[in-house]
Amino acid sequence: MGRLEGKTAIVTGATSGMGRAIARLFAQEGAAIVCGGRDPERGGAVVAQIRSASGRAQFVPGDVGDPENAERLVDEARRSFGGVDVAVACAGALGLGAAGELPIEVWRRTLSVNLDAVFYLLRKALPAMRERGSGSVVVVSSIAAFKAFPNHAAYCASKGALVALVRQVAIDYGPAVRVNALCPGPVDTPLIWDSAAAFPEPEKAVAAVAERTLMKRLGQPEDVARAALFLASSDSAWMTGTALTLDGGILTGA
Repeated sequence: MGRLEGKTAIVTGATSGMGRAIARLFAQEGAAIVCGGRDPERGGAVVAQIRSASGRAQFVPGDVGDPENAERLVDEARRSFGGVDVAVACAGALGLGAAGELPIEVWRRTLSVNLDAVFYLLRKALPAMRERGSGSVVVVSSIAAFKAFPNHAAYCASKGALVALVRQVAIDYGPAVRVNALCPGPVDTPLIWDSAAAFPEPEKAVAAVAERTLMKRLGQPEDVARAALFLASSDSAWMTGTALTLDGGILTGA
């Protein structure tokens, strides 16, 4: 406990799934949390949970695809908690469809949420971290950066781009700021069930994916939160510009 004591963390996508688990765990470890998300009701619930456990948190409603949302998140971190030490980009969208059939507006929206929004957050958070002399960024990508899936053209493209962006930004902002990608495999969140809609029998598809992992189960949001905590904290002090895979062993191909 206390691995983020005295730190302030921004977490986007904090109202459900992996983002919510990350926000709650970081608060347990001592961080003040600025939660970002679109749903004020769910955002308020996350903040209430954190505060009920004697944690500190604020919620900033907004669409990550709006560049001004990132500015509001950083401004709130400065106003309420004095600055930014950690930023976790966890919001995501699927945008299902094959490249030859995908509507242009779906492509643009998927890249807006998955890629553009990360750039917007980095653009505002990195200078704020430099002001404090150090920082850690965790960008939640996916094993889709390394393995293609049927009818996921926009999703795979955006997640692969995040890994390249992390490597580049780590060069420009090291050694003061560390920047790493976290690449989860199949995790039991609403997103995996939305993804399964691309297959003829979604429930069977999800069960088959769980069985293909070496651990014989889906990941849980808390599994991802613990890996994000490792990357955000000084436990990973000599890691930057890397992509950490967390997939139950599914990429082994066994």
